[in-house]
Amino acid sequence: MINWKIPLSKPDITKEDREAVNKVLKTNFLSLGPKSEEFESKIAKFAGVKYAIAVSSGTSGLQLIVRALGLKEGDEVITTPFSFISSANCLLYERVIPIFVDIDESTFNIDPSKIEEKITAKTKAILAVDVFGRPADWARLTEIAKKHNLFLIEDSAEAIGSECCGQKCGSFGNAAIFSFYPNKQITAGEGGIILTNDKNIADLCRSMANQGRKTEGGKWLEHIRLGYNYRLDEMSCALGISQLSRIKEIIKKREKIVKLYGQKLKGINFVVAPDFEEGKKISWFVYVVKLFGKAAQERNTIISEMAKAGIQCSNYFYPIHLQPFYKEEFHYGDGSFPIAESAGGRTLALPFYNNIKESEIDTVVANLKRIVKEINA
Repeated sequence: MINWKIPLSKPDITKEDREAVNKVLKTNFLSLGPKSEEFESKIAKFAGVKYAIAVSSGTSGLQLIVRALGLKEGDEVITTPFSFISSANCLLYERVIPIFVDIDESTFNIDPSKIEEKITAKTKAILAVDVFGRPADWARLTEIAKKHNLFLIEDSAEAIGSECCGQKCGSFGNAAIFSFYPNKQITAGEGGIILTNDKNIADLCRSMANQGRKTEGGKWLEHIRLGYNYRLDEMSCALGISQLSRIKEIIKKREKIVKLYGQKLKGINFVVAPDFEEGKKISWFVYVVKLFGKAAQERNTIISEMAKAGIQCSNYFYPIHLQPFYKEEFHYGDGSFPIAESAGGRTLALPFYNNIKESEIDTVVANLKRIVKEINA
């Protein structure tokens, strides 16, 4: 494990967070207790939905949504190739086929204008992602889903607190998820949560996450359906509650950092900072710049040279359809989704976390400027 001078991400854990977790350890409830109920209630209220079900990860949450919607082997779901792999894997777990649609070049989100040409008799849903915390075009996606009688699944793993047209991400689809991995805006250590306004979906997901038990009135050793051990423990929920209490402060901190980066990156040739978007509030997950020209061609060199300076950077994302397993299974190759491939080849994530110092941002920018200049010399 490298001890980075400036890491790519860092969780923001306070004294209050630690105390909240320690308090749980002094009780008799380490799972299925009051903290999970409280966490679910507070997340549901925050997102503006009726139901929330805490689960072991965003990935498990997506799988349960797919099952709860009754999607089965041979069904097709339209989704994006530019995302973390879970948004496609969750379909394969249920033998549902992901049908990829290329992305919008400016937002990195799925391009709604390319969806309808991919709809067939086997298409049952659209699974869209709020990439890097930037809301997808939910108005258009909702319109398409309604027109073709499709389910709409929202992978909002990276977008807790983001808004589109005054409505919070996580509240647009038939069901959605947030994720609480340590690099997210708020963390529970691990874990995720399912969000929905549909009681049937909520009940099915809650039952399946708890080994297929009844949601009310069932016996501990009675299982009414196939289920999984996808519960989220009380300590994680306590940490999540504590972190959620600071969500507005955290979003403001991250927005301030984005603005600082944007100001300081001006004038660096072949490096373009992410922009804000009218009508959308972005809860920034990562800070990803676009590289052009020789800088894009030499991205690996940039990452390597930044690492020599103790600064951790990374590509973000590697297109799903070009992952070894997907190439082998579905025979995808270069050129299948050119915009996603272009984004995958030119994006660079810079260090980004709640409490990064301005002096650290200056160090990141100065080194990036130096390296890009040397590459283009």
